Amino acid sequence: METNINDKLNDLIRDNQIKYFKIAMSYMKNKDDSLDVLHNAIVKAIKNCRQLKELQYMDTWFCRILINECLAFIKKKEKEITIEYIESYGQSENFEDETENMMILNQAINKLENNLRNIIILRYFNGMKISEIAEVTNTNPNTVKSRLYKALSILKKEMEVEFYEWQKQ
Repeated sequence: METNINDKLNDLIRDNQIKYFKIAMSYMKNKDDSLDVLHNAIVKAIKNCRQLKELQYMDTWFCRILINECLAFIKKKEKEITIEYIESYGQSENFEDETENMMILNQAINKLENNLRNIIILRYFNGMKISEIAEVTNTNPNTVKSRLYKALSILKKEMEVEFYEWQKQ
């Protein structure tokens, strides 16, 4: 049975590696950290795969592990504020040609509470449906919807303020 679970986990990760990398990138904002977090999530999943009771939920289970690893890495990184981190704040390797609006959006998203930020990232950067987000976050779909609308409302207000401040400079 354990070999079967390991094989299924290997197949799942191989078949969805781009999806998982995109999730990690949307949180980590750079390739190296994303790969580190993804590696840590895979190791954790392999070590704990026997705890998974229903194989049909393996994708959701792995997404939760990955998101938790991303959040733990971010929290750890915030404690280790380095000059390099401060200089690269709000930037990423993939968005070198970012417009000012995209930079303002990233800053506004980073100011959101974790539960609101997670929903925005999963919905708009990873294209997940409300039902998928509900599964991954272990939240009621109606709660996901209300948090999504709340986050969008906050982002709209924040972006208006940020854009106004940027134009004054």
